[in-house]
Amino acid sequence: MNIRYIVELSAVERAELQMLVSGGKASVRELKRAQILLAAEAGRGDEEIAAILNAGTSTVYRTKRRFVEGGLECALSEEARHGAERKLSGKEEALLIATACSAPPTGRARWTLELLADVMVRLTEHDEISRETVRRRLAENDLKPWRKDMWCIPKVDAEYVARMEDVLDLYAETPDPRRPVVSFDESPTQIIGEVRLPIPAKPGQFERYDCEYRRNGTANLFIFLNVHEPWRHVKVTDHRAAVDFAECMRDLVDHHYPEADAIRVVLDNLSTHSAGALYQAFPPAEARRILRRLEFHYTPKHASWLNMVEIEIGVLRSQCLDRRIGDRATLEAEVAAWERQRNAEGARITWMFTTDKARAKLGRSYPPAIKQPSIDLAA
Repeated sequence: MNIRYIVELSAVERAELQMLVSGGKASVRELKRAQILLAAEAGRGDEEIAAILNAGTSTVYRTKRRFVEGGLECALSEEARHGAERKLSGKEEALLIATACSAPPTGRARWTLELLADVMVRLTEHDEISRETVRRRLAENDLKPWRKDMWCIPKVDAEYVARMEDVLDLYAETPDPRRPVVSFDESPTQIIGEVRLPIPAKPGQFERYDCEYRRNGTANLFIFLNVHEPWRHVKVTDHRAAVDFAECMRDLVDHHYPEADAIRVVLDNLSTHSAGALYQAFPPAEARRILRRLEFHYTPKHASWLNMVEIEIGVLRSQCLDRRIGDRATLEAEVAAWERQRNAEGARITWMFTTDKARAKLGRSYPPAIKQPSIDLAA
């Protein structure tokens, strides 16, 4: 039979707990224990406290017992229960971490706490290991084996470094109106219409729109961004084929920078982003005329983050496209309005990553320098 532990707080202890609950800095677990002690002193039963605080009755009972046996500090402590030993030894904990970092069992996409607990029972002499024990040990080591992050894993070789430093040097140049640097990319977007009219917002109520929508096709956005000047342009097209890319390059040369001697274009490695695209779209003489005014500077493969326009695309999506736009005409009008506002504001992107920082941060990943044979000048 469980002992009935009575919580009797001193004035100092009560004041400390009230301060903790009212806004002091404490962990969630410590805060809940403080609330349990205050509720217990007020005369509430274990089941009532558990229901109010969304806690287990065992947690309530254990907190009261630790207070009676060990005092307030013991009751609030995040350490193991008073007098209890850690369930797993150091070697067993290392085995748990190694298992959590390994491939999951056949037929399972990821490790779970239950799977890890079952494996540890088979690998150790314990008859039972709870999922809570596994969770605590993993939390101490900042591990969540059931989570995976999709990540772009580049191959940092000499070609990667050469392209990266080429782009970073362009960004660091002193602006030259005769040789502008333009970051270029494209982004698809869906044209989505409403099936039912949304209900406008009013005091005390958000705007509400129906979960059903009508898909009216897609469009492509070509985005130009001057790296050194507060200028950007968005062109809406139906496709993003090589011919569309070629048209954008002709616009850049003839309409946006007709007086420039050369336009340095920073772009990624999409198959349509090539000089050959202009020969697909135009007669050879016209293609050659355009290309004489262009310099293509490619980001490394799997390193689109080096293309400054990617940041501008994120701004465009959050400020303008984060809603349902039902037709092509409205999309063009809204994007054009956003473009005018951004250019009028003089909005700029402050690029902080430089070649020196790249060498300091990625130095270990750089390919080793090739040692040239020394030349004996006296020979």
